[in-house]
Amino acid sequence: MLLAGGCGDAEWEGGSPRVGLGGPCGDTGLSGPPSPPRQGSCFQSSRREKYGNVFKTHLLGRPLVRVTGAENVRKILMGEHHLVSTEWPRSTRMLLGPNTVANSIGDIHRHKRKVFSKIFSHEALESYLPKIQLVIKDTLRAWSSNPESINVYHETQKLTFRMAIRVLLGFRIPDEELSRLFEVYQQFVENVFSLPMDLPFSGYRRGIRARETLQKGLEKAIQEKLQNTQGKDYADALDILIESGKEHGKELTMQELKDGTLELIFAAYATTASASTSLIMQLLKHPRVLEKLREELRSKGILHNGCICEGSLRLDNINGLHYLDCVIKEVLRLFTPISGGYRTVLQTFELDGFQIPKGWSVMYSIRDTHDTAPVFKDVDVFDPDRFGQGRSEDKEGRFHYLPFGGGVRTCLGKHLAKLFLKALAIELASTSRFELATRTFPKITLVPVVHPVDGLKVKFFGLDSNQNEILTGTDAMLGATV
Repeated sequence: MLLAGGCGDAEWEGGSPRVGLGGPCGDTGLSGPPSPPRQGSCFQSSRREKYGNVFKTHLLGRPLVRVTGAENVRKILMGEHHLVSTEWPRSTRMLLGPNTVANSIGDIHRHKRKVFSKIFSHEALESYLPKIQLVIKDTLRAWSSNPESINVYHETQKLTFRMAIRVLLGFRIPDEELSRLFEVYQQFVENVFSLPMDLPFSGYRRGIRARETLQKGLEKAIQEKLQNTQGKDYADALDILIESGKEHGKELTMQELKDGTLELIFAAYATTASASTSLIMQLLKHPRVLEKLREELRSKGILHNGCICEGSLRLDNINGLHYLDCVIKEVLRLFTPISGGYRTVLQTFELDGFQIPKGWSVMYSIRDTHDTAPVFKDVDVFDPDRFGQGRSEDKEGRFHYLPFGGGVRTCLGKHLAKLFLKALAIELASTSRFELATRTFPKITLVPVVHPVDGLKVKFFGLDSNQNEILTGTDAMLGATV
């Protein structure tokens, strides 16, 4: 069958585009522009309504098959390595490095996933949890002590970067150097999807320089860590990665370790910051949800007299918080950080009655699939109860709900990402009061990941054990004189 397209053409045009922007360790990293930047999701939804769930459009001037719907997405995700293959742009492949999970295919990809999978085991997550809590507590304390409102999206980017460096990798980098590395890393991320033109002042050249600086800093930190942890039990992702490599018969080289750590930072950074910002925005919009979270924490013996009970935040306890799980699921459904994943067709196959030719590119859309899934009622409404035991809308069929992708490239770090979001939600519900610092909620942009156009301006206030605001600075002095 001929394939209708977003540009009005009713049949295939020539060419063989090579576009592939899946995420590291899966399809949960930065995905590049999901649609024409000036028209956004409305452009794609109008094309979907006109042409159906499989149609031809263009990305960065090149033709692309856009795919929506659980069954169509399932065929693509389950067809990895034989029907389709992930393929990043040349600039992204070069900047991320040749030794990454994202850049590997076939048996090499399967082997690397085995090595990396141990990083996200139950035992590993248990060891990360106290450090994650500490980083979040310190961050919220800093936000609450700031007399001005903060830019939540920018601050959560710094938070997830710090979490990756301090918790995942176990690097003891001084705060000043960490801030410098964060600025360099932002420059790296801003240019990781640039045109692969190695010219002076080009984005690609800036990306290369940022990568070189990051790699030098990472090598120094890795060497220091290896010297200081010899003979000790491993307790962070880098330790586990090194041990896992040995267990699978291959000791990782320094270059592989540098590429692996950079990929871990990349995987943990933008999408987690996006989801964290969306979580805070929804808790602001829906105070009843926040109060229901607090009720669950109290009923489970985690929150008592305004304080988190010592020793109560173990991994099993957090996993037993069913309403909290529903809240995180709903944030990821309605505000999926990325639009989807990209694949190159290895052999011609049929999809929804259309022939998808070998060599073409396809994009499976997570966001569109969530928005059109028949299993979700009132799809535009933020309703965590849809995932509760009474409804369980996500259980009515596979691939209707896929915030972490699926198939052999399912995000390896999905359990860590959800744990981080849950720990953040618990701290927000327990130790902070926060309010919107602008008159209205900002609009949302989808590029390169979902985030508020103004970053979301919020004022945070610390709470004492009686859930009263902690007065600091000028406010405390004024209170003392009254």
